[in-house]
This record gives sequence, structure tokens and C-alpha cells, in this order.
Amino acid sequence: MTRESESGVRELTAEAKYRLLLEVARRSRGTLDLEETLDHLLDAVASVLDYDAAGIFALNEDLVAIRERPEGRIAGVARRGFPARPVAEDEMLSSGRGLVGHAIETGRSILVPDVRREPRYVEGRPGTLSEIAVPIAVDGRTIAALDVESDRLAAYDERDVAALEFFAEAAALAIERAMLHRELLDKEQLETQLRIAREVQVGLLPQAAPERAGWQIAGICRPSLQLGGDYFDYLELGGGRLGLVVADVAGKGVPAALIMATFRALLRARLDVDTRPATVVADVSRLLRGSAGARAFVTCCFAVLEPTSGRLAYANCGHPPPLLLRAGGAIEELANSGPVLGIFPDATFEEREATLAPGDGLLLYTDGLIEARDRRGEQLGLERVTRVLGAALPDAPACWVERLVELARGFSAPAELADDLTLIALRRLD
Repeated sequence: MTRESESGVRELTAEAKYRLLLEVARRSRGTLDLEETLDHLLDAVASVLDYDAAGIFALNEDLVAIRERPEGRIAGVARRGFPARPVAEDEMLSSGRGLVGHAIETGRSILVPDVRREPRYVEGRPGTLSEIAVPIAVDGRTIAALDVESDRLAAYDERDVAALEFFAEAAALAIERAMLHRELLDKEQLETQLRIAREVQVGLLPQAAPERAGWQIAGICRPSLQLGGDYFDYLELGGGRLGLVVADVAGKGVPAALIMATFRALLRARLDVDTRPATVVADVSRLLRGSAGARAFVTCCFAVLEPTSGRLAYANCGHPPPLLLRAGGAIEELANSGPVLGIFPDATFEEREATLAPGDGLLLYTDGLIEARDRRGEQLGLERVTRVLGAALPDAPACWVERLVELARGFSAPAELADDLTLIALRRLD
């Protein structure tokens, strides 16, 4: 007969409780390692009752890992008397089945005098005939489970359940402390890896603007997270020509940063063969689709500037249109010339042209500028940007960049940028 227990600890004497608390404290003292803590606590279970097999299973609270990787359900395990087997072959560890899984899901202890008559039982060892599974909880939240098994029928009763429940209550804080310690170590390791990745990513961006007689140039990239998906670059193309690229990878964080690095490598490799904007972006789009998959798409503007004539050849691919600032105060949007990169296998792109006369300026930007939002959800928008640009036109492009970043930050709520923000600004001197 199966009985699910909600009993308290009234069967234990005060002296027995005191001794058990001392044993738990002694066993868990001196380590913050999760596996060691579970191992020491499992040794202490032997002071509560006899068993032929026992285990403590600490849960992984990362629900994403549980959904994506079944073995991610369990963060740490200590076992006695069970045969060693891979996680993938253990139905409790891989899918949360069995009496332990039931105790975890329901938060209630379960006593089974004869496992052969229990449909929820999953065999962990061939000799087991009776079993108790007890949840281990902190503030009503199950963080682990304790399981004891015997080779005798009806080896345990409600008093044994009560003893294990008291043990679980006493052990819960030690287990949670060890789990928090592991989370802290994992976080520190992740932060170290992200810092190194950020340093690598920063190294992929230009460290200074190029110099061209008769021109002023400035650029900036401000990721919203430690790693970003925006990219900008200055590319020396020979004959004094200068390549300009601003790109925005779909998404944020590490995945976007990896795609950005792939895009940069493909673009630079393609420029060794051809520098015509439409041809370059068509080839990069095809290669990006083949190397990063159909879900990795990039918007970009790639332009080639001839400084002596002011001629600008460009391909704008699903990206916010660059702004051409005329010396007289007019602001023009440069037309789009093709779809985003990396999505459409047969996409075609057109090369378009514009000419910057003396006194004219140009702004290339990502949507993190115009799509910055305030507390009401309203976007910054192009109109506010053009007003700032119109007032800043007599100043150097570095001032435009500074004022636009301040505009986006001041408009955003909270003050941190919700999206990556990247700008290239240039002006042809009189």
C-alpha cells in the first residue's frame, strides 16, 4: 500500500532532534562545495535510519537549462548503493520520473511499502522493495529531494517519514548555501568570460577615425549589454577611397556578437576581391546565410567614399536610411537598395550614389538611435534626431555623435539604452 505523508515531526523526541541537528551541522561544516555538502549530508542519513540505497538530488533552478537539456534538471547528486549509470539512462535524472520526481513535483513525501505495486516507481536498482522519497524545501520552494530504499518489504513506516522530513528541514539551509555558492562561482566565471569576449569585440572595432584631407570623421558604438550586435568600420580600399560600414545584427548579447564577428570577417574577406557595394553585400548575404543559418540576419549600410570628388557609392540593406546633411540646412534620406542580409537566397541589391559637396555631412546609424523609447513607450524618432543634427551641423562630426548619444540616453527610460547604438558621422570641409 502506498501512503503520501503530510506528517510532522511529533514522533521524534526533543533529544533526538537535537542530536540530528548537531549531526547535520557537523557534516555540512567546512565546505561550500555542493557535491561535498550532499555527500556529507547523505552520510548523516545513516544516523536517522538504515537503508540499502539512498540519494540526495539537488535541483537546478535554471528552467531554461531544464527545458533545453534534460540532464540540466539536477544540479548535484550524492548516492549510495545505486549502480553507476550515465544521466541520460537514468529516468529520474533525465526526465524527473519515479518516486523522487513525484516528491519534487508535489512537494509531498511518499512512503511505498512495496514498490512492485506502485505504478509511479522507476527501478533504480534491482533489489529495492520499499522506499521513502522526501522533498527538501526552503520557504515553500523545493530545492532538492531525499530518497532511501530498502531490500525488505515494508521496511519503513510513518515515524521514519517524520524523521526524514525533519532531517530534510535541517539539511535544507546547508544545501541552499552550497547552491548559492555555486551560482556565485558560475556567475564570476561567466562575467570573466564576458569581459574577455568584450575586450575581443572592442578590438574588432576601429580604435580611431581615419584621416582624409578636407574631411572630418567620427564614429562610436555603444552596446546596451556587455556584448552587442552592432558593428561599424572604416576600410582602406586603395586609391584614397574609404569604405564605411554600419551594421546591426538581429538580437543581442553573445549570439549577436558571434554573428557580428562572422559578418565582419566575411565583409573584409570579400573586399579583397571586389569593392563595388552591391556586389559585396550580395556575396556577404549569400555567405552569411550559408555559415550562420537563415535566422542570422543583418541590416547594414556599406558605402565607398571618394574623398577628392565627394562621390559616395552605397548599398543600404534593410537598414535605417543614412542622412545626407546639406550645407544649406536641408536633410535628405538616402534610398534603400536591397533587403536584409542572410535571409533571402536570391536577393538582389542595387548600387546607389550621392555626392557630398563642401559643407555637406553624412550620418550612418543603427535603429538604436531613433527607436530609443521613453517611459510611455514613445520612440525618439527621426524628427528629433534631425533637429539636433541641424543645430550641430556647423560643429565637428565628433560633436554630432556626442549630442546624439546624449539625446538617446536622455530620452530613454530608464537612462540605459535598450538597444545597441552605433554612429558614423562625416563632413566635407569648405
